[in-house]
Amino acid sequence: MAEILYAEDGGKLAFGDYHLKEKTKVEDFAFGADLLKVKTYADITRFEKNGLVVYESVPGTSVKGFIETADGVEFTVSGKGPVSITLGLQDDTLYEITEDDKQTGAVKTGLGGKLNLSIDLSGERAANVVVKKA
Repeated sequence: MAEILYAEDGGKLAFGDYHLKEKTKVEDFAFGADLLKVKTYADITRFEKNGLVVYESVPGTSVKGFIETADGVEFTVSGKGPVSITLGLQDDTLYEITEDDKQTGAVKTGLGGKLNLSIDLSGERAANVVVKKA
């Protein structure tokens, strides 16, 4: 079985596997000063850092090159068909969303810091996503 959570070069992470038929998880993965957890399979991929949700997709996805900065997040996501992604970001902040180098709009997070976006991954394509403070 392929790893469902691992560190990549440059302080980036890879997680999730939308091909899995049954829920699979990794808990207490040490990454720097943080403890990470991922739960993934065909229906959902959920990534947590220190008990807080950072990324969740329905249905499940595979993510590579995931990196958090002071300004937002960047990652490459692959999956099947339309995907709904929820990111845990800063409260009450305006973020610009870019998909495959095309700006798709700006979204302001509320008090919970949640940002929702939809991406069409039909044909099992991969999309590069950048979410950055406006």
